[in-house]
Amino acid sequence: MKLMRNKLIYALAILLAIVFLVAGFFIGEIYKSHYIGAINEQFRKESLMFAEFIEASGGISEIDVSLFKRSVEHLDARMVLLDRNGKRVFDNLGDEEDFQQEEIIQEITLLVEETPNGHYQTGSGPDYSFYWNRIDVGDERYGTVIVGNQLKSLQEIYRQIWGLLFISLGVAFLIILYIGSKIMNRFTKPVEKATVAAMELAKGNYRIQINEDEVGEFSKLNTSINILARNLQTITKEHEMQKERLVTLIENMGSGILLIDDIGKITLINRTYIELFGKSKEEILGKTYLDAIDYEDIKEVINDVFMTEQKIKRQVSVPLGIYMKSFDVYGVPIINEHKEWKGIVVVFHDITDLKKLEQIRKDFVANVSHELKTPVTSIKGFAETLLDGAYKDPKALKGFLEIIFQESDRLQSIISDLLELSKIENEGFFLSLSEVNITELINDVCNILHNRAKEKSISFTIERQDPLYIYGDEKRLNQIFINIISNAISYTPNGGRIYIHFRSQPDWVDVIVRDTGIGIHKKEIPRIFERFYRVDKDRSRNSGGTGLGLAIVKHLVEAHQGRIRVESEPGKGSSFIISFRKGEEM
Repeated sequence: MKLMRNKLIYALAILLAIVFLVAGFFIGEIYKSHYIGAINEQFRKESLMFAEFIEASGGISEIDVSLFKRSVEHLDARMVLLDRNGKRVFDNLGDEEDFQQEEIIQEITLLVEETPNGHYQTGSGPDYSFYWNRIDVGDERYGTVIVGNQLKSLQEIYRQIWGLLFISLGVAFLIILYIGSKIMNRFTKPVEKATVAAMELAKGNYRIQINEDEVGEFSKLNTSINILARNLQTITKEHEMQKERLVTLIENMGSGILLIDDIGKITLINRTYIELFGKSKEEILGKTYLDAIDYEDIKEVINDVFMTEQKIKRQVSVPLGIYMKSFDVYGVPIINEHKEWKGIVVVFHDITDLKKLEQIRKDFVANVSHELKTPVTSIKGFAETLLDGAYKDPKALKGFLEIIFQESDRLQSIISDLLELSKIENEGFFLSLSEVNITELINDVCNILHNRAKEKSISFTIERQDPLYIYGDEKRLNQIFINIISNAISYTPNGGRIYIHFRSQPDWVDVIVRDTGIGIHKKEIPRIFERFYRVDKDRSRNSGGTGLGLAIVKHLVEAHQGRIRVESEPGKGSSFIISFRKGEEM
């Protein structure tokens, strides 16, 4: 702004200089014309006056020469008297000679014959001005009066004029420039402040404020800028809050989001999309969806939205790593209020778990039906056989009744386990927590299952006997380990071994049950905790298992806020690692 103020002062100075120069030129010309006109008028009047004086005296011969000389002495001009024949009878120049004046007088002598009075002036070199008047008494010519002189040099006149103008106009120039600079400062300083404030606002500094002590319109300007700054600060804060909320909402949505512009470039993704598809922002942002997305089914959905400009919902299944993921894909066109196409939003809802639960439900219904059908069919078949007359044979009657009893007992076990599982999953289920010595509990479970293990010549190895305490429901913990160790016995060949280890950590206690059984394939490990799922269906069914034991174990461990995982390889046995919290009561 100082530069602008300096430019204004320079412009004012130049303008004043031009105005004063033009004014000086015109003033000089006017003064010069006035000066020359005044001299010429003086010469004209003097020549006329002397001519009338001589005429009144009766002619040149009748004038009082001494009186005439005294009158001419005070005349600041050259006076020449010519007789009727043009002969010079008086000249106040005396002995001085001026050849150019002589030539002029000679020329005037010739002009007198034709013109009784007139004016003769030269303009090259020294400037001369002469007036003549012929002396006539009646109709008779008596002579001529010539009055004139050399004018002062015009350059000298100009010097005098410009000297005067330079002093007067220079003083006026300085005064006006000083007053003008003060006025400019008065008006430009508020503008400078307003400009600085506007620049700060443009940079995003909405805290800037201007003093509102100015008067007149500038006070209104400063007040308006301060109000604008406060409004912008408020709007910016609201915008930032809305932006933060929007970013937080988008980033923490449980669904993946893609924003694609009108030319097909991906401009926004959220964290959920990155987690779902395992790609970084650098691999996606700024690229077209054709290059950034690897799955044709998803590309097809986006293509359809671009083609139809309509909302599209479609279920898509894509392989992600070793898993098959299912998504509800929503494609929505973005069209503003002016009906302009801006792009599309694609939302990915992960429905893999829902699909999995749906499949589990279907499998559960099928498995329950199958598991219940077998004992019911056996009971019904043997009952029909007895009704057909087999009851008359005491030996057959006893055998059939024993089979019916076994199948009904199996049916009761399935129903009991289903009820138990339903009870555990119920929201009202709670644990009776207390401090439990886990090593003692494991020893008791092994004693309970000792006979079953002995039948298959399976031995137990418990590595630790000293007390190790956790907080839990003793009855439910007993149920957990009976199921796990029973499974280990069922799936371990005759002569095998079962090892039970304990690992104490600062906050956790790990109980590891490892057997030397048939093992589990890696792809089957995630499913062993499903209801009725069996790794070896014939072996487990023959052993009397219901297929619900590990499902019950999983829910009970989770109720204890614990963790369970499985490590296994086919033919090398399996290890179940169950972790429980210790150190503080839950």
